[in-house]
Amino acid sequence: MPQIKPISDLRNTSEISELCHKKDEPIFITKNGYGDLVIMSIETYERNLALSDIYRKLSEAETQLENKSSLVNSESVFNDIRSKYTIK
Repeated sequence: MPQIKPISDLRNTSEISELCHKKDEPIFITKNGYGDLVIMSIETYERNLALSDIYRKLSEAETQLENKSSLVNSESVFNDIRSKYTIK
């Protein structure tokens, strides 16, 4: 379940930092009862960024499969590599 904290809780930085690392998920900060900020640990941010990149690449791959125009025969790719690097 997402953590929601009022902006006044940011005064206690060590507690917020500990919570970010312990929960391993973003913490939503409210101001006057409305969403204002999201904070998270660097580890969580980097993991989310990597997952986003993977999802984007998977989406591109699915689009390529649907279009079929950008698909390449694996045998021709390996033949090109073998000839480029003179592998027999």
